[in-house]
Amino acid sequence: MLERVSDLFRQSFGGEPAVITRAPGRIEFIGNHTDYNGGTVLGAAVDGGLWVAASPRRDARRRWRSAIGEAVVETGEALVKLEGESAWVNYPQGVMAAMQSHGLTLPAGFDYAVASDLPVGAGLSSSAAIELSSALAFLELTNQSVDRETLVKIGRQAENDFVGVPCGILDQGVSGFGRRDHLVFIDCRRPEFSTVPLPAGAHFWIFNTHTKHALVDGLYSARHAECMAAAADLGVEQLADASLELFYREQSRLSPTVAKRARHVLEEIDRVGQTIAALNAADLSALGRHLTASHRSSQHAFENSTPELDSLVDQLTTMAGVYGARLTGGGFGGAVMALTDGSFGEAYVKLADQVAEGYRSRWGAEAQVLHLLTDDGAEVIRAMPS
Repeated sequence: MLERVSDLFRQSFGGEPAVITRAPGRIEFIGNHTDYNGGTVLGAAVDGGLWVAASPRRDARRRWRSAIGEAVVETGEALVKLEGESAWVNYPQGVMAAMQSHGLTLPAGFDYAVASDLPVGAGLSSSAAIELSSALAFLELTNQSVDRETLVKIGRQAENDFVGVPCGILDQGVSGFGRRDHLVFIDCRRPEFSTVPLPAGAHFWIFNTHTKHALVDGLYSARHAECMAAAADLGVEQLADASLELFYREQSRLSPTVAKRARHVLEEIDRVGQTIAALNAADLSALGRHLTASHRSSQHAFENSTPELDSLVDQLTTMAGVYGARLTGGGFGGAVMALTDGSFGEAYVKLADQVAEGYRSRWGAEAQVLHLLTDDGAEVIRAMPS
């Protein structure tokens, strides 16, 4: 990827980039829609992400190029939201707007290229990866630095306030604090970040359905609003402030839909705690049970799954070598994550291929199969020359 983003920069702008940064995508391990409700969540940074190459300019022109588009996009000093094929520039522009609110200096003019080895729409949060890699690049271009917590806040603020997605801190937190062979634990209320070792022998497989996964549409915002309504009905600031006991006692006062959303979030927070206990005990079977229970709650209570995702979970959870499976990411399409042992997908077993074939037979479409490893968080690959 280093050479790929460098080539893209050279082809688009000529010369070598002064700065190169990367940030990983993430798997939401467990904690679906708990983050913006002040709850807890576990995620893993993965060995795929977004790479940004940039160089300062002597004028105030800002030129942008993505590997998935043919045209160079040019903007001026004003941070104006773009539409259509250029809308991806809103993510790094949102980072610049967030940097300004933190009192940081923005680079005046620059050339910027971004390339990715994350599949689009798979729920692996390419948005957080472009936010953090862009933030690191802009900080390098202006000879500034921030602590990791602030970097993560800048990424989230860009998505909330400029792009317009009311996400929590999960995606940016995992991309920022990732560590190889570990999961990232986030207490989203504070927020606080730590890592938990992943048991040896645990493998992640992603089955990307290529079905719609567009968080800017109304489905994500509707679930966010329903959760806020549940918190208000229960008399708490955030759903995480309510105990399960309070919910069970008061749920009859909530509308049926709002009660289902609250049940999912509060029971999911409880599952995160149970999952950490299973991680500490290196109990992969228990881990798998919690993951599958999480999916069933998403399917029936939060209703952010799809028939395609459900069918993958149904198939995977009957197969040898699979501990558990669940949707990963915001839902409404995207991908399923399976936690497996080392035999799954090996050439002589080909279980991953069986899953893909089953999906093809059921839906008449291809499911992309990814075997992902954990990786470290956002980093500067090439620093600005001093």
